[in-house]
Amino acid sequence: MRKPAAAVLLNWSLLAGGALGAFQGAPPAEARAHLERGAAHLQRNEKEQAVRELQAAVALDPHSATAHMLLGQAYLAQGAYEMMAEAKAELQQALALDPKLVWARFHLAKIHFDLGRLEKARDELELGLAERPNLPHFLTLLGEVNRKLGNAARSIQLQKQALAADASMTPAHYYLGLACLDLGNEEEARLELETAVRSSYVIPEMHIALGSLYVRRGDLATAEELFLKAVALDPSRPEGHVRLAEVYRLRKAYERALRELALAAPEGKRFLTSPYFQQLKADRLFETARIYEDQGLAEKAIHGFGMVLEVDPEHGQTHRRLAALLFARGDYVRAGEHARRAEALGFPVEPSLQQKILDKTASPRHP
Repeated sequence: MRKPAAAVLLNWSLLAGGALGAFQGAPPAEARAHLERGAAHLQRNEKEQAVRELQAAVALDPHSATAHMLLGQAYLAQGAYEMMAEAKAELQQALALDPKLVWARFHLAKIHFDLGRLEKARDELELGLAERPNLPHFLTLLGEVNRKLGNAARSIQLQKQALAADASMTPAHYYLGLACLDLGNEEEARLELETAVRSSYVIPEMHIALGSLYVRRGDLATAEELFLKAVALDPSRPEGHVRLAEVYRLRKAYERALRELALAAPEGKRFLTSPYFQQLKADRLFETARIYEDQGLAEKAIHGFGMVLEVDPEHGQTHRRLAALLFARGDYVRAGEHARRAEALGFPVEPSLQQKILDKTASPRHP
């Protein structure tokens, strides 16, 4: 599912410290042969072959920390959330056999990160850095963990530290751009994101982040181009489709927008139950409701925004939209409730609407 990123992470772990030599004792020759073939398959992104060879290596030498680590990576490379538990178990077994195997710790931290377990990810990364200080890959992911925990300033420090150690560290430019956006430094963010998308190891998220910036600037043509690149890199990832739908909605191309939203959540597809995917689901539902609102279908829009709040009760933009729609329908009390929630979440309604709501709800009887 994330082929470019998976290849980068694999190279990091294989090149660090001669992973294939890190056996617990002298392994049987047959086990080593399976291990080497599995590692080669993994490097070529031949996922199924890698799993078979590495499972055989683990069966022949269950005390090989490296075999467990690479099998965990092979499971992750499948790109299916059903394999996350198996990957986690293999990585934990690798660390139980060899606590100094930092790349097993890195991938375990990445699993926690993807599942929204940010404190656990932080703990694993800090343990890895205690073992191998100033390792740029750990610094980069730890920086993003800090950003998601609300400390964008600390994230910027860590990303710059990672880039000082390795100026070619593409993820550091990407995460640095996100942290700059969090702090309102839009132009600096654009420069970092532009650097990231010029890399040989670009991933869809980088195009999406930069495209979203251009949407805010009103440059829909550039945004569309970037979102199309994200979809081309991985059509199965929903973010690009959701962002394309936003562009088409803003152009009033509603049918195209709805088609993209359908592609974002094809029937029968399952996603991880994590904060990230819950937010993505909320974004898709929100964009659908916005289409109905823009088409003048108020009741469908209100229902759609209600579905967003079922997924994410703290979706500030949804409370803001509902305040306006409910006021227009004459439901002043509920409009006031949503206006208050929107303001508390940092998305206040327009001052003129706020005053109208106050005027209506202050009256003993609402006309």
